[in-house]
Amino acid sequence: MPSLPRLKRPREAVPSAAPVAAPEIKAPRVEEISSNGLRWFNVEQPGSLEQAWLQEHFAFHALDLEDVLSRNQRPKIDEYPDYLFLVVHIPVFNSKVGRLGTGELDMFVGPDFVVTLPNQPLPPVEYLFGRCQSDADFREAIFARGAGYLMYRLVDDSFDYCFPMLRKISNKLDGLEDEIFEGRSDDVVRDISNLKQEIINFRKVIRPQRTVLGDLEKVKGRYLTEEIDLEIYFDDIADAHERIWDLLENYKEVVVGLEETNESILSHRSMERLNVLTAITVIVLPLTLIASVFGMNVGLPGGGIPQSSGLATFLTVIGVMVALGVGMVAFFRIRRWL
Repeated sequence: MPSLPRLKRPREAVPSAAPVAAPEIKAPRVEEISSNGLRWFNVEQPGSLEQAWLQEHFAFHALDLEDVLSRNQRPKIDEYPDYLFLVVHIPVFNSKVGRLGTGELDMFVGPDFVVTLPNQPLPPVEYLFGRCQSDADFREAIFARGAGYLMYRLVDDSFDYCFPMLRKISNKLDGLEDEIFEGRSDDVVRDISNLKQEIINFRKVIRPQRTVLGDLEKVKGRYLTEEIDLEIYFDDIADAHERIWDLLENYKEVVVGLEETNESILSHRSMERLNVLTAITVIVLPLTLIASVFGMNVGLPGGGIPQSSGLATFLTVIGVMVALGVGMVAFFRIRRWL
């Protein structure tokens, strides 16, 4: 018997190795504006990549670069022969937690450059940078005055950003005052506590800036064009800081006063309730005594009287108890205890 031919099975195709995608090279997040020989670099939320870019393009001190990545850097100004390093704190409302937080703006200022490094999106920096990008005339007017003037605008806008938030705090204080005297003291206890914490956080941000402004007064002459005298402008920043601090001092006193007033109202209402309960107890006490005496299981005068006469005696006792209760209520009303 002839052998049958064997069927050839096709070999399974070996899948070819997929091409390995080259790793994506991330570029540092650096925005730049230049005009009139002045360059402004804005680096939002800098990381290690942006730190390497700064090391490559500028000769900044290593300690300053470490401060840029530090999360808890205090406000300060460091002066070097070739540049200034400035750290400013800005109050920013954190919508995630519903409280006022601290935004940090690090700034390098040189003769022909300004580098801003906010640790989070800061509205005053974003607004000024965006306007310089979109408005050529505005950009020319700002950059023509030198790096020192741009530094002044950034610091000044940061302090001006505080006033709308202070107005909101003032409106909240007015609203709390109305609620307290409208009889809703129990509902505003938490609101007073939250507003008090907001004022404390605001003070924590603003108070350390006083030393920085004092040091800024000493170095304000650097990187300014000769035809521009910015002494008045920097004095205006100091005045803005003082106005902010004075408002916070007033708000602190107001919120403390509202808290004490609210506690006094709550205590007064508690005392009123306690007085009513005490008066009810005193009124019921003699009535309870009478009912207890006649409820004793012992022989009493008049205990053996007929049923018809017992009804009259019962009504007489009830009448005495009612008269006694009415008389005590009237007495408390006369003495204004109720």
